[in-house]
Amino acid sequence: MAGTRVSLDSIVYGFVRGESPETIRGNFSTLTLEQVYGAITYYLGHRAEIDAYLKQSQAEWAEQVRREREAHPDWYKRMDEIRSLSLARR
Repeated sequence: MAGTRVSLDSIVYGFVRGESPETIRGNFSTLTLEQVYGAITYYLGHRAEIDAYLKQSQAEWAEQVRREREAHPDWYKRMDEIRSLSLARR
């Protein structure tokens, strides 16, 4: 969303998760409710191409994570251990 530092992706993911426009607006204080509805309307009108874009973005992110884990295996192993310990304490 121009001038808000909130991506269309963020709004679409909230909408797809079933969040109401009011909830999405509450999550992003720089947006107006009108902007949220506009983004949802845009998404619904261009759903196939936006879904394809999001799928491609997710694939690129997964590849980046894979490369980072490969480049720094010891660090990620330790972080995974810490995460597991933290979850076990809950």
